[in-house]
Amino acid sequence: MPRIGNQGQGTTGQKKTQAASKQAASPRKLEQKATTHAVLKPQLPPSGVQTERQAQPSIHAPQIRDRANHEIKPVKQQASKLNSLLRSSDYDQHIQQGKVQGWKAAIHRYVSLYNQAEANQHAAVLTDYVTDSDHCERLRCRLERLRERDLLRGALPAGSETKAELIRVNDSPNEVSVLVRLHIKRRMEQSGRFYMEERSELERLWLGLSGGAWDILRVEPIISERRPRFGTATDNWMTVDDYSELFGDLSSPSTPYLNYDLLQQFKHRPSGIRYRRDLAAAYADRWWNEGNPAYELFEVNCTHYVSQCIFAGNAPMNYTGKRETGWWYKGRNKGSEWWSYSWAVSNALTNYLTGAKSSGMRAEIVQSADELQLGDVITYDWNGDHRFQHSTIVTAFDSFGMPLVNANTVSSRHRYWDYRDSYAWTEQTKYRFFHIADLL
Repeated sequence: MPRIGNQGQGTTGQKKTQAASKQAASPRKLEQKATTHAVLKPQLPPSGVQTERQAQPSIHAPQIRDRANHEIKPVKQQASKLNSLLRSSDYDQHIQQGKVQGWKAAIHRYVSLYNQAEANQHAAVLTDYVTDSDHCERLRCRLERLRERDLLRGALPAGSETKAELIRVNDSPNEVSVLVRLHIKRRMEQSGRFYMEERSELERLWLGLSGGAWDILRVEPIISERRPRFGTATDNWMTVDDYSELFGDLSSPSTPYLNYDLLQQFKHRPSGIRYRRDLAAAYADRWWNEGNPAYELFEVNCTHYVSQCIFAGNAPMNYTGKRETGWWYKGRNKGSEWWSYSWAVSNALTNYLTGAKSSGMRAEIVQSADELQLGDVITYDWNGDHRFQHSTIVTAFDSFGMPLVNANTVSSRHRYWDYRDSYAWTEQTKYRFFHIADLL
């Protein structure tokens, strides 16, 4: 079955290297890739053109939730300190006018340089500003991997935009710590075609006052893709620690989608339900950066999000009532979690998809990413220890037919599948590629 993907605007010419690779491909692969140049319509200026607005970050006010009535309210005390930044989208202009001062100017400068580093795929512009040698090395390695990978796949950055949201600020006269959510957009050009990739990451910054100037002393990225852990002997498998300050005590009852397998009249529903890959990908693009209120929002949400996408593509739940078996979700009942581990935990989903089944949601393991289609699943073992910690779903393809994926927790949209641009990636990283059956 040919892939289904988003088509973008671009030239019809192909590079010689691309033509050579296509000649070596099988006839079925040629038929697939001829129809799957899944790139987004350009939303930014042409390649090589970057507006002044694009190159600069913007910072938005932090928000917290009123625990008494669960309403979102701005943090008034912090917002008063950040008003000058809220109106700023051009760092240099406001620095010259003296409108950004103190540690606020240092944060704004950091985000501006972060964007330049992403656009140029070189760390020096930012590492010359940050005094944290450990993070400078970590950033340098990540951007080197990103630059090498993009060169090998013939993709070049054609624009970058970074926005920042301040989640939490703890300040004193001489020290400040800030939790920042960075939203990064990169416009990529490949063989004359363009697509946009997005991701949202969290970093904690520590600043210190020295000689009348604020310096960024330490940067700690929150590597959320590495966080999922659970014990099969207990229901309380979700960790809290760092993420508690983001969510607090915010859990509220969910209204889950109807689980037809719980209704007698649907117990013996006919087999051969077609997996709607287009619906799975459309759902993934709709909810990639926010939680669907029909479901619980988990602190570690990647596999929960992927399961929702597959379910939206018509995959039937396998309700067993036991958390260790099946693939199902019922929401929360009197504070208790009612869903299977396979619904919400990457390692459990990997095991479930690997197992042989005669009906319901089924998948086969394929050997390479270019065998995947829209709505298929990739799981990630960062340490090579056969414990899978992250899950993504295929939502588009680049100009050479390689998968672009969506994910949650670290919200990502149309991100290149191998995740070499993530701090979670290591030389030991292993992948498992699952092709969901066409008939379920």
